[in-house]
Amino acid sequence: MAAVLKYIIFTTIFLASSAFANQDQGYPWLENLDPGKGYKQSGAKLSGLDIGLKPLEKFSGKEKILLVSVHGSKSEGYEWIYPLQTLDTEKSATFFYRWDDSKCYLISAKKLILHLSEALRSLPDLERVVIIGHSYGGVLVSSMVEGWNHNLSTEIHSVAGPIGSAFSRGSCNFYPPKGIPDKLIFYQWRTQHHLDSAFKRLKNDPQNLNLKGSKVTRLPETYRGRRLGHNWSISWVADELGPLN
Repeated sequence: MAAVLKYIIFTTIFLASSAFANQDQGYPWLENLDPGKGYKQSGAKLSGLDIGLKPLEKFSGKEKILLVSVHGSKSEGYEWIYPLQTLDTEKSATFFYRWDDSKCYLISAKKLILHLSEALRSLPDLERVVIIGHSYGGVLVSSMVEGWNHNLSTEIHSVAGPIGSAFSRGSCNFYPPKGIPDKLIFYQWRTQHHLDSAFKRLKNDPQNLNLKGSKVTRLPETYRGRRLGHNWSISWVADELGPLN
């Protein structure tokens, strides 16, 4: 019975991922995205996806790692191409979470939690979850830390996220996590305040969260001979993490 159920679950998600290819030949499958000269066009395909948790590859059913990327405000998508191609392996099921970043992150965070529960049920061989949020996406994924209750080993990464203190945007409030649950590792990847175009005009660095047990890394000033700023920060982090195995 268990084997039959596992087959039904896998068949469902395999058909779902295949359906995207049948709907549109221009669908941004990860292997077809261009991090080079065509990065703008490839990025536009990612940022042009409909709202929701979107698979970037067809799954074999043997994936062990769930990789989820969460973009920031007004993302053009291209900043994710190289990082995701670097992190992705045969063991990973890679997704891109498109959300309405013009609105409060809270609604989208709740929806992502539901999407993740569905993905975890659909890929029963998963052993590990890796969630990476960039910029405002870092705020979204950080809001999930304290309430995380899945049993799988999980990493949540905030990259260049302004998560250091509570803030309000109209009726939208953010409160930094105060604790980290068991089986979860929380990473803070902080850019150089004076070099980050999103933060350098602010007196204080909004990335600085003092959270016991979190793993904090301050990124260098340069990367590949260039200033390491806001968007390139994900690429540097991807190089540090390396392919997911």
